[in-house]
Amino acid sequence: MPRLVRLLPACAVLLAGAAASAQVPQAPAPRPAAPPRPPAAVDPVFEAARAAFEARPEAERKAVQDALVWVSDYNSVTSGAFGRRTFEGITGWQTQTGAEPTGQLDDRARARLLAAGQAARQAAKFSVETDANTGIVLGVPERLLSRRSRIPNGTRWQSADGRVTLDTKAYAPGESDLDALFERAAAVTPERKVTYKLKKPDFVVVTGETAAGKFYIRYAAASQGVRGFTLAYDKALAREVDRLMIAVANSFAPFPADAPVAAGPRPADAPPAATPTAAAVAATTVAATALVVAPRRAVTAASALGACATPLVGGAPARLLRQEAGLALLDAGAAVRAGSLAAAPGAPEGEVVVVAASREGGASVTTGTAGPGGLAAPLQPGAAGAPVLDRAGRLVGLVARMPAQPRLVAGVMPPMTHPVAGLDALRGLLGAEGAGLGQGQEAAPRSVGAAAGPVAALVLPVTCRP
Repeated sequence: MPRLVRLLPACAVLLAGAAASAQVPQAPAPRPAAPPRPPAAVDPVFEAARAAFEARPEAERKAVQDALVWVSDYNSVTSGAFGRRTFEGITGWQTQTGAEPTGQLDDRARARLLAAGQAARQAAKFSVETDANTGIVLGVPERLLSRRSRIPNGTRWQSADGRVTLDTKAYAPGESDLDALFERAAAVTPERKVTYKLKKPDFVVVTGETAAGKFYIRYAAASQGVRGFTLAYDKALAREVDRLMIAVANSFAPFPADAPVAAGPRPADAPPAATPTAAAVAATTVAATALVVAPRRAVTAASALGACATPLVGGAPARLLRQEAGLALLDAGAAVRAGSLAAAPGAPEGEVVVVAASREGGASVTTGTAGPGGLAAPLQPGAAGAPVLDRAGRLVGLVARMPAQPRLVAGVMPPMTHPVAGLDALRGLLGAEGAGLGQGQEAAPRSVGAAAGPVAALVLPVTCRP
């Protein structure tokens, strides 16, 4: 099967009051209304498909998305909400079947899609059930995972040849916690690479690879303790198991009595719990990453500033000085102090590199692979402008751009190639102000944390003020 690999909220506060005195001051004259902004471009085909989809009952919408997981490249949560991935899943299936890719399904086409999805589920013997050993509700492809056994704290399903394993785990309160499980799941060794990790107060997700295999780990926490699952499989089976991973992750309900919806990152297709104001979004969303390169000076990706009326670097107002070769130089204020930056001419193709990006709640460090087209890594929104380092901790470039609509697989951003602005572009932008960007001496590779540590202190979030 061809695979197309393709990832928050605010509250409104109402204030009311009454005047204590009998005399009411005269209200100030109203300010003239701001000129209306030009409307964003509208895709009529997409909007027509959205209207048709949202007119159907919620259960039917979810059933369509579930069927798309099995017969198309749809790889998101079956939330019943319409988004770009739902649209592309429908049009992809229509193209496969020779129909016009309108994104709309009439009753006959919908019935064919549901029947095709059901046939694929049945072929896989995909059964959603409650695991008696953990209390987790989870879908299991029993044709592939035909062997079942009990393991400490959970259940194991395994293929007959042992190349695919699905484990569930449940820990009582005090028996383990997310911090310990996350530290263990995210451990990196010479034989084990972590491609993505995410830690929130109530859930964690870690994905990675070994020389021969891939793994997906997910845990959720509640008052009942911690529950989760691990899916590990041979890389040679990825074309088949990647799709099954999406179905398993979509079915995951760690505490079904209290939270029937699977824990995890909110998919792009799902609407926010409450509609945030533009100011709230601007105040909380990291638009990009800035690297401090000199006193008062920070560099970020120019592409991240296109919709940013007033950039803030580290929470303080910043002023755009100039742009060149995809990079933007900002005056970030007197509070920004420079550190020492060692540089390297570049990373050889295939070499593991380190990226230190800024995200909500702090810095995020991940690894990637240098290649002819840029950097292959599972970067998240907000990584544009992030420094790219070799394993000795020397700067080799900055992430030049992130996709406008990142695509997630089961809530996780897979590795994809991102363009990198190299040192020549950075030095050209800085001119004389880049004198402190020295050439680093040859050094032995370090751990990921040691390589990123000195530069992480020079990484600041870029947010936007409307």
